[in-house]
Amino acid sequence: MASYEEHTLEFMKLALEQAKDALANLEVPVGCVIVEDGEVVASGRNRTNETSNATRHAEMEAIDFLVEQWQKNGLSPLEVSERFSKCILYVTCEPCIMCAAALSYLGIKEAYYGCANDKFGGCGSILSLHTSCSELPTSGFASSKKGFKCTAGIMASEAVYLLRSFYEQGNPNAPKPHRPIKQRV
Repeated sequence: MASYEEHTLEFMKLALEQAKDALANLEVPVGCVIVEDGEVVASGRNRTNETSNATRHAEMEAIDFLVEQWQKNGLSPLEVSERFSKCILYVTCEPCIMCAAALSYLGIKEAYYGCANDKFGGCGSILSLHTSCSELPTSGFASSKKGFKCTAGIMASEAVYLLRSFYEQGNPNAPKPHRPIKQRV
């Protein structure tokens, strides 16, 4: 196992606590914390089932909380962007394409994550939206994309264990199959 600074592991443990809370609430167990100047300024857990909103991933929950708090404190959009550039995300699973795009657009400084997201990963598994240069056209998102440093594999086995626990128990909120499952003979 790679050696990580003690604070990195402590922040990832807090993200894992958020993931455990998601699991206890029958959500896909992904959790995160956002840190600024060594202090946790936001946390989030998946709430897609609870809210019936597929965008309510842990990262989006934490981002929305921070933006709301900073706007209440009178920060302009430019100041919000400047604050994000000083923040570090700790998340139990690689940010999906949606979340990685949001993090890049907001200009987060860095992200640490546990396990890879082989189906939807936006930080290298499927797309590399964390990199500052991209194969995307130079208009729209790509022109405002800032990129951020990513470090994978922090407490990955703990994150995988939570995900396996969720999927082994079955997702009670998963849609029913449209066609019958074929039985093997």
